[in-house]
Amino acid sequence: MKKIKVVELFAGVGGFRIGLDGASSDKCKYETVWASQWEPSTVKQHAAEIYAARFGEDSVSNENIETVIEKKFDTIPDHNLLVGGFPCQDYSVASTLMRSKGLVGKKGVLFWSIYNILKLKGDKAPDYLFLENVDRLLKSPAKQRGKDFAVMLSALSDLGYAIEWRVVNAADYGFPQRRRRVFILGYKKGTKAYEQIKKLENKVDWITKKGVFVDAFPIEAEQPMHKEFIIEGSQVEITNNFSSNKPTLSPFDNAGVMLDREVTTAHVLPSYDGPYKTLGDVLIDEKDVPEEFFIPEAKLKEWQYLKGAKKEERKTADGHVYYYSEGAMTFPDAVDRASRTIITGEGGAGASRFKHVVKTPSGRYRRLVPLELERLDMFPDNHTKLDGVSDGKRAFIAGNALVVGAIQKVGESLSKKLTAR
Repeated sequence: MKKIKVVELFAGVGGFRIGLDGASSDKCKYETVWASQWEPSTVKQHAAEIYAARFGEDSVSNENIETVIEKKFDTIPDHNLLVGGFPCQDYSVASTLMRSKGLVGKKGVLFWSIYNILKLKGDKAPDYLFLENVDRLLKSPAKQRGKDFAVMLSALSDLGYAIEWRVVNAADYGFPQRRRRVFILGYKKGTKAYEQIKKLENKVDWITKKGVFVDAFPIEAEQPMHKEFIIEGSQVEITNNFSSNKPTLSPFDNAGVMLDREVTTAHVLPSYDGPYKTLGDVLIDEKDVPEEFFIPEAKLKEWQYLKGAKKEERKTADGHVYYYSEGAMTFPDAVDRASRTIITGEGGAGASRFKHVVKTPSGRYRRLVPLELERLDMFPDNHTKLDGVSDGKRAFIAGNALVVGAIQKVGESLSKKLTAR
C-alpha cells in the first residue's frame, strides 16, 4: 500500500480530510498528519473545535498559520501532499468583483503561507498540492483580469511545480449542490506526473486525456480550442503588468496546465451520464423540523418580495436617483434538482433573497436545518453539531465548506496516478 502523508491548511471542519479518507483504498491510503485552522478576529474558534472533536484533540493547530511558519515551523511535519481551500473571501461572489482585493486583500495574502511552507521545506517540500478556491480567482482582480492567478502560477512554477487546474460545478457530476470552484493540482519536479507533462508534445492532451481532472470529471470534446502563452517576469512585474493591455479579459479558461511558466488553457464542457442527487434527497421529514425553521404566514410576503423580480427607483444619501433591478429567484427552491450554492449567511430567521426555502408536503414554507446543509456539502450527518455551536454558526460553516464528494473524486483519480506502474 502506498501511504500519502497529508497536511491540511485552512482546514475548516475537515472537508479535504473526509474526502481523501473516502478516496483511500487498499492500494493508496491518505493519512492526514497535521492540520491548521484559525479564524482571524474571532474569539470562539468553532471550526477548530469541531475538527478536534471529530478527529482528536491533537489533530489540529488552532494558531495563525503565519505565526506557526515564523516561530514554530518545525511543528509542521514533512508530508507528501499539501491540501487546502485557502481563504477566498476576497474573490467571493458575495461581493462585487470591483471591490475584490485579490492577493493584496487581508485574506488573499494567505496564499503566501502555502508558498512559504513549500519554500522553507526545500528538498522535503511535498510532491503534490491540491488546492481549492472560488472560480473568480481565474479572473481577478477587476482591473487586471487573471493577474492573481498568474502570480500564483509563476510562484509555484519557480518552486519547481507543474500545475493543472479545472473549474468544476459539483452538480454537473451528480452531487447535490450547484457549487462552482476551481481545483488546482501541483506536481513537483521529479514526480512521474511532472515528467509525463514535460514529455507531452501537445500539452492540451493532459487537459483532455491524461490528467487527473479529466479522469475525475470527464469532458465532452477531446480536442477543444485552446491557447498557449508564457507568464514572464518577476512577481512584481506580473503584478504591475499582467493583462494591462486587455484588462477586461482573463487569458485563463476553465481548464489548463502549466509547466516552466508555459500555460496551455482551454474551455471544456462536462460530460456525465450517472445518477444525480437533488435537494429533495437531503430533506428530513417535516415532523422532525423544529418550529423556528418554519416561516410565519405574516412574514411570507417579505420573503416573496426579496425573492421576486424588481425594478425600483432608489435614491442615494446625496440625493442621486437611480433605478435598481434584479431578476426573480425560484421560490420556493426546486427540490427535483441540485440546490443552489450554500452561502455563509444561510442561518437565521430573517428574510433573505439568498437563503434556501422549501415548501413542505403540508404546504408550509421553511428554511433548511443544519443537518440538510451538511448533506448538501456531503458531510456525515451532524458533523458540525457540537455544544456551544449555534444553528446559525453551523450554517455559516456549511457556507464556507466544500462538496466533499468532489474532493473524494479527485483523491481517487490522483491515487490512480500515484500507483500506476
